[in-house]
Amino acid sequence: MLDWTDLRYFLAVARSGSTLAAGRALGVSQTTAARRVSALEESLELTLFERRQSGYVLTPAGETLLTSAQRVESAAGAFADLAAAQTREVSGTVKLTTEEMYAVTVLAPILRELREAYPAIRIELDTSDEVRDLGSGAADVALRSAKTLVGDGLVARRIAWDPWTVYCSRAYAEANGIPRNRHQLKQHVLIGGGGKDIWRYYRAWLQESDLEGAVVMQHSSPLGLLSSVRAGVGLAALPTFIADRDPDLIQCLPPKKGGEMGLYLVTHERLRHTPRVRAVMDFLAERLVR
Repeated sequence: MLDWTDLRYFLAVARSGSTLAAGRALGVSQTTAARRVSALEESLELTLFERRQSGYVLTPAGETLLTSAQRVESAAGAFADLAAAQTREVSGTVKLTTEEMYAVTVLAPILRELREAYPAIRIELDTSDEVRDLGSGAADVALRSAKTLVGDGLVARRIAWDPWTVYCSRAYAEANGIPRNRHQLKQHVLIGGGGKDIWRYYRAWLQESDLEGAVVMQHSSPLGLLSSVRAGVGLAALPTFIADRDPDLIQCLPPKKGGEMGLYLVTHERLRHTPRVRAVMDFLAERLVR
C-alpha cells in the first residue's frame, strides 16, 4: 500500500538532490528521509533515484512520476487552505453551561485547545448549578451529568457513564487507611452536601447505609466536595469521570450498579447544524472521549 506521506520525502529529495538536505527541510534525520524514500520505491516496485556519490538523481521512472507527485502536493495544499478557511468562517458566541466541577477540571484545558482551533468563536461559560433551558436559548451547549435528560427537542451525545462513588485522598489513605465496604466507612470522616440535587441522592444513600452520623462537614457545591477530599479532610461521593482521572484520589468503593449517571453533551435541535455550535459540540466530544 502506498503511504502518501512518502511523497513528501520523494519531492524533497528530488528538489535537493540529497537525503541530508531533504531531512533538514522536513525536520527529520537523514536516515529517516532515506528510509522513507526506499519504502516508497518498495511499495511502487520502482527505482526512483540513482544513488551516486554526489547525491540522489532521478531515474526515468522518477522523472515520469515527479509531475504527478507535484500535483498531489498542490492538491493537499489546497485542501489544507480550504480547511483553514472553513475554520476561520466558524465564528460567533456559544453559550456553554456545565457544573463548576467539570468546568475547572476536565473542561479547562479543552477550552484552551478550542480557543486555539477556533479563535473566532467566543465562549460564554455558565457554571450555575441550575439546569439551563436550551429550548428557550438560555444556553447553546450543555455538558450535563444526569440519569435522564429532560426537555423537548434536545439532541445529546453520551460521552461516558459517570456514576458517583466514595473517594479519599492519597494523604488521607496513608494516615487512616482505605475503607473497602460500607461497614468500614463508619470508622471514617465523611463530607456531605454537594448542592440540593446531589445531596438529595447522596443523603439517601448515607441514610440507607446508616452513615449520616459520620458526616462532619457540609459543602454547598460539588466543587466543595472535591476540594475537601483533595485536602484530606475526609471522604465524599464524587463523579467517577473526574475522580478516576485525578492522581491524588483513590476510589474506596466500586460504584453502585443500576441507574448510573451519564455524562452528556447536549444542544437543541434548532441549533445542531449551526456552524459554531456544531464545531464546539464536535470538538468537545472528541476531546472528552479521548
